[in-house]
Amino acid sequence: MKEEYYKKEEIKEHFDDFIKEQPEDWIEENIDDIHHYAFNEDYFIIGYYQAEQWLSDHVFEVIGIIQDYEDMHFGESYTDLGNSEKVVNMYAYIVGEEVVNEWLEDGRELELLTSDPTLLELEQAVKVSK
Repeated sequence: MKEEYYKKEEIKEHFDDFIKEQPEDWIEENIDDIHHYAFNEDYFIIGYYQAEQWLSDHVFEVIGIIQDYEDMHFGESYTDLGNSEKVVNMYAYIVGEEVVNEWLEDGRELELLTSDPTLLELEQAVKVSK
């Protein structure tokens, strides 16, 4: 079972809005870097007060997720955990990875349903779903 992240739905809405603002051909050209553009080119939250309000009483949960992620990917923590704005934006980046991956998976499933799949494609889809 996947972990359900704090305010994941809000982060998903941010990504959905980002996608709606982009031309379809731009999305196709930048599909491999879509997470970077959606969550690293602009801030999810601007302002310390807004970030503190957004974190609410989940601040330690969010910090723990950031520390685990950075330890796993970088071997140490780089985010300034005393800066609420940086904490929220790094958290949105992390959760954004899952949001984008789910979006990509959904897109592939829809693509499969809208075209006539080959036998090999159907077999691969069955293997992935198991």
